[in-house]
Amino acid sequence: MLKASSRRFIFSLAAAIAFVAIAVSFSSRQSASAVTFSKDVAPILYANCVSCHRKGEMAPMALMSYKDVRPWAKSIREKVVGQEMPPWFADPNHGQFKNDSRMTPQQIETIRTWVDTGAKEGDPKDLPAAPKFPNTGWKFGEPDVVLSMSEAAEIPADGTVPYKYYAVPTNFDEDKYIQYAEVKRGAPTVVHHVIISVREPGMGPLPAAGEIKLGAQRFNPEQARDPQREAQQNQAAAQQRRGGAGNNPDGMLVGWAPGMSPLALEPGQAKLVKKGSVLVFQMHYTTTGEAAKDQTGVALWFSKGPVDKRVITKGVTVDPRSFTIPAGDANYEARSTFTFTEDAHIHMFMPHMHVRGKDFEYKIVYPDGTSKILLRVPKYDFNWQLTYFVKEAIAVPKGSRIDCVAHFDNSANNKYNPDPTQVVRWGDQTWEEMMIGWIDYTLDGQHIKAATQTALK
Repeated sequence: MLKASSRRFIFSLAAAIAFVAIAVSFSSRQSASAVTFSKDVAPILYANCVSCHRKGEMAPMALMSYKDVRPWAKSIREKVVGQEMPPWFADPNHGQFKNDSRMTPQQIETIRTWVDTGAKEGDPKDLPAAPKFPNTGWKFGEPDVVLSMSEAAEIPADGTVPYKYYAVPTNFDEDKYIQYAEVKRGAPTVVHHVIISVREPGMGPLPAAGEIKLGAQRFNPEQARDPQREAQQNQAAAQQRRGGAGNNPDGMLVGWAPGMSPLALEPGQAKLVKKGSVLVFQMHYTTTGEAAKDQTGVALWFSKGPVDKRVITKGVTVDPRSFTIPAGDANYEARSTFTFTEDAHIHMFMPHMHVRGKDFEYKIVYPDGTSKILLRVPKYDFNWQLTYFVKEAIAVPKGSRIDCVAHFDNSANNKYNPDPTQVVRWGDQTWEEMMIGWIDYTLDGQHIKAATQTALK
């Protein structure tokens, strides 16, 4: 039998353990209940959400204040805990990206706890200063110039609207190097996407201001071979690879789609718009049941310092003539490739598919045959055309190639599939498909400082 002193010791120890457990439990409950919007949640939203969730931006509601946020608390919890918001689709095992918008596990748990304990406001004195944004209506302050379509596009209430192209003269009297550019839609409800490219003087006739017609047709393998039509199809595919209907070797100037970032280049990098060039707006409109008029524009900010590199935007595109997704195919694979003929550095990726897009991967294959995955998007979402900016520019030796591999789900299991019984080919509309692996890169051997000083303002 235990001695009385031993029994007293065991009892005292058990009581102490129980007291500590109760104290810890009480402290945890007290700590959880102390999570408030002002002290804990607002800093997370300010850091991760309000660049889109504020007045005048693309998100459907603002999240700048407790009054804004409280009605959406449960929905915010659901989207954040499910990691649907903020939107980010890159596999964390491949690559590091400076615009990675994922919340940390601690931030996610804070939001979960806040909602589960009543979504309290807390003391408004704990609220940090709200982030400041330019009051010009543009992300980068007052632009140097805003160029808009000279006429409004009239969009019908229903039906299919083919891609439209509009020429917008720059009227620049000297070459301009562009460091920042941002698209602003005139009628946001009907603008599906915008791609703006540059048509330079001396490379074919410059279109007059207003709507232009390209005359390119999409590929139909059931038609008899027609060299003229095939040339038009190749032209259309080349336009997609370059980023629109311009002919600037830098490719796309800037674009807009849900989740797509505006042009924002590092100091010393720029896009060139030559004297007398015309901007070409590729406009994809969708109908909403109500007629609308759109007059989209673009703001440009000129480089204010020396420019060393021109940034080239390249679309690594599947051959549209062989791109055919069988009806019901749940895992159709498409590949595209691009070989570098000079030493270069890659700065950005942006995969593009339509509603049957399933996953997308970029891989570099070096001249010695070794390879590395640069970006993998295992769950592609057409509703978010995200750009992925690498933390450190990726060196690409001459002779290396970029291989893009994508898969498409044309089966009934894809809830976004408009018709799994149809064979799907390359086309502009969302019920057709595309496979483009956009990249931004610079050439190591290019140094243009001396040639550009007089063009900068």
